[in-house]
Amino acid sequence: MALALESTLLRQAGMRHGFFTRQGGVSAPPWDSFNVSFTTGDAPEAVRENLARAAAVLGVTAERIYFLSQVHGTTCRVISGDETAPEVRAERGDVTLSRVPTAACAVRVADCVPVLLADRRSGAVAAVHAGWRGVVRGVVPAAVAALRGLGGGPLDLVAAVGPHIEACCFEVGEDVAMALAGASPLGEAAVDRSRPKARVSLRRIIEAQLRASDAEHLAVDHVLGCTVCDPTRFHSYRRDGKRGGRMLAAIVAPGTPTQFEALVLP
Repeated sequence: MALALESTLLRQAGMRHGFFTRQGGVSAPPWDSFNVSFTTGDAPEAVRENLARAAAVLGVTAERIYFLSQVHGTTCRVISGDETAPEVRAERGDVTLSRVPTAACAVRVADCVPVLLADRRSGAVAAVHAGWRGVVRGVVPAAVAALRGLGGGPLDLVAAVGPHIEACCFEVGEDVAMALAGASPLGEAAVDRSRPKARVSLRRIIEAQLRASDAEHLAVDHVLGCTVCDPTRFHSYRRDGKRGGRMLAAIVAPGTPTQFEALVLP
């Protein structure tokens, strides 16, 4: 049972990270078993235990997993590591970034696209929550720009795009299709109009946005999986609704890990 999926490129770059699945946690149905949202009705003690298990994988303490109240925007929050996790959760935004090796930058997803970024030059990292509205508004370019500012120089960027609602299941109306077609240099190439309703590849759009960014060096990795198609491994808002669980995607800046990194989960 895989608690988290990894990006080969991020692992090779020495970045502790994970695209966590719905497996390996303690939450009861319908959030079974790994859910990290306190707002869907799950027992708080179960969510805290799930976060502790994620922390063990990431090599940080559970109190240093930071995610925001996500609003499908472009606001980026730099994490110093001195904040409490509840303080950060109360703030609105969709990107967390840091250079602190004891802080995990994280997002929660259940169909939206998790993107993990790392600058190999400076060690700065970011976690991006990219729903379709955020993609249209430019959350990925905003995160790249914020990472450049945090790193203070040219970017040697590794980007990993995680599991989300893939084009096979992302059926949209014409207004959404047109907005997404205008969100990247791909244009209409990201839209499949061969069926009665358009389907869109957020993965391709995000990669095109990354390649159009101002990173001096860029490597893009894809951690595959459709959240809607695979109920065994993934939560999905489109499939399960509001009372479904939320998954975690997180990354930690390189540095000395805590003793938690060595823990082996049952």
